Amino acid sequence: MTNLNEQITQLLQQELVIALGCTEPVAIAWAASVARSHVQGEMTHLDVTISPNVMKNAMAVGIPGMKQTGIDFVAALGAIAGDPNRKLEVLTGVPAEAEGKAETFIAANQVQIKLTDSPKKLYIELCVHSANEQAKVIIEDVHTNITRIEVGDDLIFNKACEYYHEQEDQESDLYSQLSLERIYQYIQDVSLDDLELVKESITLNRAICMEGLKDSYGLQVGKILKENVTKGLLSDDVITHAMALTSAGSDARMAGVMMPVMSNSGSGNQGIAVTMPVVAVAEKIKASEEKMIRAVAFSHLLAIWIKSKFGRLSALCGVTVAGASAAAAITYLLGGDVNQMSFAMQNAIGNVTGMLCDGAKAGCAMKVSTCTGAAVQSALLATSGMRVPGTNGIIGEGLDESIDNFCRLGNEGSLKMDELILDMMLNKRKD
Repeated sequence: MTNLNEQITQLLQQELVIALGCTEPVAIAWAASVARSHVQGEMTHLDVTISPNVMKNAMAVGIPGMKQTGIDFVAALGAIAGDPNRKLEVLTGVPAEAEGKAETFIAANQVQIKLTDSPKKLYIELCVHSANEQAKVIIEDVHTNITRIEVGDDLIFNKACEYYHEQEDQESDLYSQLSLERIYQYIQDVSLDDLELVKESITLNRAICMEGLKDSYGLQVGKILKENVTKGLLSDDVITHAMALTSAGSDARMAGVMMPVMSNSGSGNQGIAVTMPVVAVAEKIKASEEKMIRAVAFSHLLAIWIKSKFGRLSALCGVTVAGASAAAAITYLLGGDVNQMSFAMQNAIGNVTGMLCDGAKAGCAMKVSTCTGAAVQSALLATSGMRVPGTNGIIGEGLDESIDNFCRLGNEGSLKMDELILDMMLNKRKD
């Protein structure tokens, strides 16, 4: 029987996935490319059916290597030039001329988009048509989870419900055994050889953050923070360094830079935001490479654990989860004990909970910056023995209660909020 440490290692390998571009539009492109691979002849039109959460995250964010944005564009691009074998790296190597072909396809009104009736927060259905054929691909719950492929009237792939529920039961059993203390024990015991994906997350996510600091992407949140350190308006302290470095990665990613990131629980921004605040603090305090790797693994796993309750998509910003997770990992770097790590997480939850997710876009870098600053501040308070008390708001006396309350807001509170947010996004005044 697989022991718990081995299961946790497998969980890391499952939830740390390399992605090129924002995961919602990229998943749309992947579904389109898979459907297109089953259709012969010239493509005549595309039907895109998605959940509201997917729609809001795919509307305005940059597409890797492209000037154009939009759901219709990324669906057409994936169908025309995407590599169906590359999953969330589907747009790797797409030639420049594919952008013009996708624009022409859209201009001819050959892409139709509608919202699904499915209650699932992550639902993507792509139907590719040619003159005589059609193929449909459905993705549900997880960005890389194709559950159904139909070609014409033939069902050629169907993820069996029994298998899916068995997998869910196994994951639920694993998550029920996780806690802050158990994850902390794991990162102390695990061999560095089992953390190769964590090391790769540091390499990939640091590279895109350095690119964001170097060039002008999006709102240039990270770059401008760094420039103001040079001007003497900001000090080069640990909080500013972490905020600048981490938000620069989101600046570049949201602008569509052709650089992959290591995502966490289906989110590239969350992958950056659990990794880079920890790396930034490790750099500042000159922590050993081994301690930095273990701290980043700690941050990744805490986010995966919380997201198992919070859900992959929500009306609340997922980077708040990353902020709480990074806060505990930073406390670990600073020499804090498990009790102080719990304090740090509760401080972060008591601070940034309520930040809305109004889609993937340039402004996400500001939210990444805010949650990064909150993570460092929360850790500094915690290592001084301070935490938001259980008498305050949604914070409970224990960490588990605080996390459960936070996740209730993300789940039970999301439905009406998502409806309002999407309505505002779709019906902005043009005057």
